[in-house]
Amino acid sequence: MNPNTSTPANPGYISVNVEEKLFQNRYKVDAGRPHIRIKDADICTHACASKSCTFVCPASCYKTEGNGTVTLITDGCLECGSCRILCSEFSNVDWEYPRGGHGILFKFG
Repeated sequence: MNPNTSTPANPGYISVNVEEKLFQNRYKVDAGRPHIRIKDADICTHACASKSCTFVCPASCYKTEGNGTVTLITDGCLECGSCRILCSEFSNVDWEYPRGGHGILFKFG
């Protein structure tokens, strides 16, 4: 039985795996010109206790390393802007839209 279909026990039920949907998208990297960067890594490491960008980013672009530093991998960024809005206390995210023809290519619209 397909888990993505309705059943008598679950009418209208549709199972969605977010990772599978995100995998359908493509990202055209603008080599050498990332559209987003961390301004000062020391702020993330020492001043920011919550490191909320590491769990709010829907594409998991931010990671906390074992030594407390935050790394950013822009490949796969969904360009939602959550990180720059979330980092309002320190304004430590430099974010702009990618150059034309680069960035996220959404498969489903």
